[in-house]
Amino acid sequence: MKRTAALRAVALGAAVAMIATACASGSGSNEETEGDGDNVTLTWWHNSNTGAGKDYYDTLADQFETDHPGVTVEVSAMAHEDMLTKLDAAFQTGDQPDVFMERGGGELKAHVEAGLVKDITEPAAETIAAIGGSVAGWQVEDKTYALPFSLGVVGFWYNKAIFADAGITEAPTTMDELYAAIDTLKGAGVEPISVGAGDKWPAAHYWYYFALRQCSQEVLADATQTLDFSDDCWVRAGEDLEALVAKEPFNTGFLATVAQTGPASASGLLATGKVAMELAGHWEPGVMQGLTDDGLGLGENTGWFAFPAVEGGDGDPTAQLGGGDAWACSNDAPDICVDFLEFMLSNEVQKGFAEYDMGLPTLPSATAFVSAPELAQLLAVRNEAPYIQLYFDTAFGESVGGAMNDAIANVFGSVGTAKDIVDATQAAAENA
Repeated sequence: MKRTAALRAVALGAAVAMIATACASGSGSNEETEGDGDNVTLTWWHNSNTGAGKDYYDTLADQFETDHPGVTVEVSAMAHEDMLTKLDAAFQTGDQPDVFMERGGGELKAHVEAGLVKDITEPAAETIAAIGGSVAGWQVEDKTYALPFSLGVVGFWYNKAIFADAGITEAPTTMDELYAAIDTLKGAGVEPISVGAGDKWPAAHYWYYFALRQCSQEVLADATQTLDFSDDCWVRAGEDLEALVAKEPFNTGFLATVAQTGPASASGLLATGKVAMELAGHWEPGVMQGLTDDGLGLGENTGWFAFPAVEGGDGDPTAQLGGGDAWACSNDAPDICVDFLEFMLSNEVQKGFAEYDMGLPTLPSATAFVSAPELAQLLAVRNEAPYIQLYFDTAFGESVGGAMNDAIANVFGSVGTAKDIVDATQAAAENA
């Protein structure tokens, strides 16, 4: 099944050559393909649905089919939010695709307990060892259920030209500096920040970061295990959020703005110069490239800075919020599914992933190929952080995380309070 059209094949010619031996170099893949002649079909869902990222994944699917006669890879590329919605529905029915993205934490634990995901500890042992410590977030009781292919942190992506035109010469490092930049940008007639509050999770990242700054690492770690949110740092995080919302820094219509789909999305507004910055993860350059006609996103005007320090907080100001994505196999997927996962974590495939700015690779040998300077900067922050807090909705699980995100969105809409967030989260935890 060939997805690569002629023009795309020309554009990705180098990628095709680069991955030609990737399957053989994967630590667990068999040269004598177990799928030969078996007419095996693998269904694969992912969220690289635009630009070079989509083309690259199409090329990888074609390459795996070529190297494994008799295997067909049926690819479904969809917007991130659509994929999450469809995956949630599929998990409810037990009809998830063979290959899908796992985010770890409480979500993975629930999937393991429900028997929805394959234990790959033994068949992928060599690849697990090659990835190293990054695998820990996708292990349950010392068993590995997914291979993380990207691990990054959330920060502010900004338009360097807009900052310069407004007279902002240094990226903010404290909340006071961020507020000063917001005032400067508004004075210059620029909407400072876009946020996809219509999808809730981009808005939730603000409260997550304020909690990371207000709460100590010990409180955060304890909450992950006990789901106890009685420490007053959680309320202080909400008060910080209330103060930010009161500054009115966000784009017009932000409550209905979606995260990444189309030019009117939060990512689209940044990519097309309609706003100055956006709080988003390591995926943002690739998303923006798919939302501009020239395929470059912000190009040379792409800038990045870490979430600012918060005065008086108990958290480490250099700790980062983040997480990653991992490839997992459905529990009833054919055995060759694990070969596909290892193929996707082979050195050449991870190298291409880095060179296309699709994220921050987890395979140590591939990190040197992160070429974009702002992504290299983000990678350095990731590597130097004392700890990385997994997104709270992932860490606490779907039911708790969903209630928490709903309450955070209410604060953005000025119909909820700091205490409401904690109350809703605690109530969901007690009913979990």
